[in-house]
Amino acid sequence: MVKADIEVTKIGGINVDINRRDIKNIHLSVLPPNGRVRLSVPNKTTEQAIRLAIVNKLAWIKKQQADFAGQERQSIREMVNGECHYLWGKKYRLAIQLPQGKYAVNAKGNGQLELKVSEATSTDNRLKLLNRFYRDEMQRSLEKLVPLWQKKLGVEADFLNIKKMKTKWGSCNIQSKRIWLNLELAKKPPECMEYILVHELIHLLERHHNDRFRLLMNKHMPNWRERRDLLNSLPLAYEDWSY
Repeated sequence: MVKADIEVTKIGGINVDINRRDIKNIHLSVLPPNGRVRLSVPNKTTEQAIRLAIVNKLAWIKKQQADFAGQERQSIREMVNGECHYLWGKKYRLAIQLPQGKYAVNAKGNGQLELKVSEATSTDNRLKLLNRFYRDEMQRSLEKLVPLWQKKLGVEADFLNIKKMKTKWGSCNIQSKRIWLNLELAKKPPECMEYILVHELIHLLERHHNDRFRLLMNKHMPNWRERRDLLNSLPLAYEDWSY
């Protein structure tokens, strides 16, 4: 993969990350949680073209930043009784219980997320246990979704896995056909993770977010915009990460 040449400049009072890459078109993004502005441009793009790309979108950029500023945030996780956590878009209250055997996490129908650990278990280790639970939940869901969508799209990723990501909901390396999905998706409604999965798989057919990419999304997942908007409207994790 070609390493991006990144520079930072101020245009119209807004700090912009300029990402020079081996691409054909200019792509503008306003990234949560803080509304950071990123402009990906072809390597030889002039300063004037860069400035115009931002100035022409200033009103849209400021609206996006205002929306992110008002978006709900989760508090720092303390991993104590009664704390609110999410699984597949549903709210659960954490219930700490002493384990009878192995440490474990279980989602109960009464809205409780049972965390079976000793009283001496640190906050970090409790959180690691919860994240393993989220990973297992995602893996089980992906075991069904990945074969279904790869067959439908006529593509096959050589590698697809889950990890905590600080910059994106998902990523796709076109050359190696490697896809990563953000562990945070286990907290969102199932249709949101499915949207990100399809989004990344379609990048195996079309690298850029261009008209062809949108046509493919429209064809295979007609309601993808509703799923995207739902995902972007939900509370962000306490970490400072973005997509």
